[in-house]
Amino acid sequence: MMLKKLRRLINPPAVEQRTIELVGKPVNFTLKRSSRRRSIGLRIDDCGLTVNAPLRVSEKWLHSVLQEKAHWVIGTLEDWQANKPAPPQWVDGQHISFLGKPLALRVIPGLFDAPPQLHGAHLFVHVTNSANERVVEQVVTQWYQHEAKNLFKERVAHYAALMGVSPRTVKLSAASTQWGSCTARGSVRLNWQLVRMPLHLVDYVVVHELAHLVEMNHSAGFWRVVEDACPDYKKRRSELRCWGLKKAR
Repeated sequence: MMLKKLRRLINPPAVEQRTIELVGKPVNFTLKRSSRRRSIGLRIDDCGLTVNAPLRVSEKWLHSVLQEKAHWVIGTLEDWQANKPAPPQWVDGQHISFLGKPLALRVIPGLFDAPPQLHGAHLFVHVTNSANERVVEQVVTQWYQHEAKNLFKERVAHYAALMGVSPRTVKLSAASTQWGSCTARGSVRLNWQLVRMPLHLVDYVVVHELAHLVEMNHSAGFWRVVEDACPDYKKRRSELRCWGLKKAR
């Protein structure tokens, strides 16, 4: 037992699920450690509370920061929960988002499944089993992914030329916690769910990931690269936080 505790002190886990009592209420949170962090940061989104901290953050420091921010954490969590949008119902007449604008689903029973067709503010979905919401969801998801692939190809080509970078590959991602990623070898991955949001936010994520081909970090130099291509990136970054990733079932 002592050996296990010693190992955890020397090599703490990068990600942990924890619970703490704040203002008399139990709060679950995700603790993420990084050797690149020098301070403790708190973030609240549809995944709940996430605490980003240095690799070997002390329990005393962690506890003091959480207690100091206790009222903010509880209030923000309650506000987020109260304003959290209901999950979509995949039925005729339901509205979904595409490039930041609402689309009305028109679910049409047919003899065979067919790719959805976009006409104005309506997305026509032809399925054999129109009463099965999971089937409708799968068909719409495939349409989203097809549209995302074409959109990302266009936006990456535009900003890569502007920023003077050349990604080796651009692929779709279905990550549950990230909008995008970029490897040191030049592989860019963009979450297909980005296609739900306005184009200026898609562009921000594209610029963010392409900037890593210049600076593989989040240093001041990295943000200068982002700002050169996207001068109002701070505003877009803040707006992006209002869009939650929908977890795959």
